[in-house]
Amino acid sequence: MQIEWSVVPRGDVHASDTRVYVTMNRKGAIVLNGTAYRRVGEPKAFLVMYNQPNSLIALKPTAAAMKNAFPARKHGRRNGRVIRAFRLLTEHNIKLPDTVEFRDAEVDIAAVL
Repeated sequence: MQIEWSVVPRGDVHASDTRVYVTMNRKGAIVLNGTAYRRVGEPKAFLVMYNQPNSLIALKPTAAAMKNAFPARKHGRRNGRVIRAFRLLTEHNIKLPDTVEFRDAEVDIAAVL
């Protein structure tokens, strides 16, 4: 039996702490890594927005005292944050089978994630 090996190139992949990483679980916990949190300006809270026709979720940085603000709580050993947004799932009838990773998450010019 002959085994074909392929060489894994070095340097093609960025370390996980240099890219924006966002997940959401079926309990509505939206987790941002430290990079994502820094790029949106390290706010104390977020407005959670949903666009139903396109099934898009957005997080807009805001002050914790604002109406409808979801607090950004510390998560993990590093600078990650979690936003508990179960209401988003219930009000828009969103059912997640498992934790979803948003691989194409990006921060726009208005610091909206």
